[in-house]
Amino acid sequence: MKGRILGIDPGLQTTGFGVVDVDGRHMDYVASGTVRTQEAALSDLPGRLKIIFEGVREVVSTYAPTCASVEIVFVNVNPQSTLLLGQARGAALAALVASDLQVAEYTALQLKKAIVGHGHAKKHQVQEMVARLLQLPGLPGKDAADALGLAITHAHAGSALAAIAKATTLAPRAHAQYRRGRTY
Repeated sequence: MKGRILGIDPGLQTTGFGVVDVDGRHMDYVASGTVRTQEAALSDLPGRLKIIFEGVREVVSTYAPTCASVEIVFVNVNPQSTLLLGQARGAALAALVASDLQVAEYTALQLKKAIVGHGHAKKHQVQEMVARLLQLPGLPGKDAADALGLAITHAHAGSALAAIAKATTLAPRAHAQYRRGRTY
């Protein structure tokens, strides 16, 4: 894989981003940081989503990535928090797609396995490994480290997924059955 990858760790208060250049197995750190929504009131969800959308668009405009990767959100203990996080993720995805970027999605488990080697790694372990893999002088912030980790994960997995896609053609299911108005 060759190109510039943007990783996005979505969050309603803080959305992390990380940019890496990839040339085969070699990776170089480009930038990382966060998009913060504290300037909008906690109750102003549309305002916060706008900040995320515009912030991600600005990152894309500034660093010109060739593709992006975003963390997949799972249901947490609190369903309301999950819904809010999903909306933040949607704003980030919309910004990426509006910028004509191909977007890959990875779970936190996939990220942790790719970066640390096991799926139950702690945040500080991800920070440490990202710093080592990219030869950073210090530890990136937690959100930025997760975003950089997503970019690294895509650098590793993206080439394998592209090879699989080239080797096989994926056909839509032609045998779907209708049951109570639903397609299966």
